[in-house]
Amino acid sequence: MTEQFLTVGKVANTHGIRGELKIYPNTDFAEIRFAEGKKLWMINEENGSKLEVQIVSSRLQKNMYVVRFKGFSNINEVEKYKGWTLKVSKDDTIELEEDEFYFHEILDCEVFTEEGTKIGKIVDILKPGANDVWVVRPDKGEEVLIPYIHDVVLDINVEEKKVLIHVMEGLLE
Repeated sequence: MTEQFLTVGKVANTHGIRGELKIYPNTDFAEIRFAEGKKLWMINEENGSKLEVQIVSSRLQKNMYVVRFKGFSNINEVEKYKGWTLKVSKDDTIELEEDEFYFHEILDCEVFTEEGTKIGKIVDILKPGANDVWVVRPDKGEEVLIPYIHDVVLDINVEEKKVLIHVMEGLLE
């Protein structure tokens, strides 16, 4: 059986000359995932190469984490990891509260109105501020932004990959 992984970030660039990397987080638990001492897998999605790494230091800078991994102290050692994905084992999930979901559970869910009309498939999750916003791609036409708030999202069934929404005035216009 092959181990399954959850994506928690992507290496955006190097930072300085001491072997630090700028990481774009792709997780609701960035402060936990990028904490000192945590182990992650760096994976090259193009060729399948992977490397287990351990975080020595980490700090939030703007919307990115600046991270240094054990065993790396020079820009020349980390340059080749730009664009690599950071993952954790699926067994390393964090217990969620009721009404909380992982990104991987929400992505690819089909969105339907309470009348049964299919809107499209969730292709991305944005985190602009107070609440998440789901990017829904219809079969035809432009993408739709759905705010993840209780007035709009009525039901989420991750097993069936279906989301039921209430269409508030102006939401789909």
